[in-house]
Amino acid sequence: MFSLLFPGQGSQQPGMGLFLFDNFSVAKQTFEEASDAINFDLKKLCFAGHESDLALTENTQPALLTVSTATQRVLRSITGLQVSASAGHSIGEYASMVAGGVIPFSAAVKAVRARGVAMQSAVPVGQGGMVAVMGLDPAQVDQMCLWATKNSGLGPLNPANYNCPGQIVISGSQKTIEWLKANFKVEEHFPEARRMKLIPLQVSAPFHCELMKPAEEKMREVLSGIPFEDSEFPIYQNFDAQKHTEGDELRENLIRQVSGSVKWMQGMDKMKADGMTLCIECGAGRVLQGLLKKIDSEAFQVFNTTNLEDIENIEKFVKNRA
Repeated sequence: MFSLLFPGQGSQQPGMGLFLFDNFSVAKQTFEEASDAINFDLKKLCFAGHESDLALTENTQPALLTVSTATQRVLRSITGLQVSASAGHSIGEYASMVAGGVIPFSAAVKAVRARGVAMQSAVPVGQGGMVAVMGLDPAQVDQMCLWATKNSGLGPLNPANYNCPGQIVISGSQKTIEWLKANFKVEEHFPEARRMKLIPLQVSAPFHCELMKPAEEKMREVLSGIPFEDSEFPIYQNFDAQKHTEGDELRENLIRQVSGSVKWMQGMDKMKADGMTLCIECGAGRVLQGLLKKIDSEAFQVFNTTNLEDIENIEKFVKNRA
């Protein structure tokens, strides 16, 4: 029994999914279905698009969902693998919904296209930012954000992604971020921390923070118009790091995820505790495998799906376990 993991923004790359399209009819059908749903050529974007076009969040989100869905459909069609659980990082959570039979794929593609537009338009360009914080634990990052928000008076700053130990992303007002850089001395607040680094991220908007509330409300409208069925298997959600199967709970957590933090590290700890440690990263790149190595390299076994050889290795592994 495998846990399916679906990556989020930052894992996209030109050419992603091409080997699936070239080798598997179900992947071709998936790309055609997605392109028809939003009247946009996702094949051209994913296979031959410029990196800057692929990085636009309104493009990135449907592209990642399509590649991830094509991947899990190919795997399930050729191996018949049994799925015990799923989780997705941010936009990847929509791929979990599709895999679990919660929402139709075409509806999910339309929803994430709307999500991308809503998130991009929620904050004027330049007014928000995201920074990777290296060297602090979750509680310390929480305290730092509260301190900066209170003392700067310049706007919200929130933990956005709890990715893995030592790597947490914060998001919010760019003015508050600049104030934090100038005024926060880690040795004064956390003398036990050996060192801290703040690394600015090249993003088009400050995702997963209070500034995304307008986008969250837009997605409440969008997702309220889509029937959510109960999932075929537990989905560990970003908003609360807990597993859910009931349709209404899945919808509500998916909505609140837009302005809430991605509790990936906490969700993976919960999966580990539940014994869901045999995983496949379904989609572009190896980002999630890298995070899981830092979360617990001994507990998790992660297969990738970045090329045909990866798919064949999974197929062999499933046959040998049968």
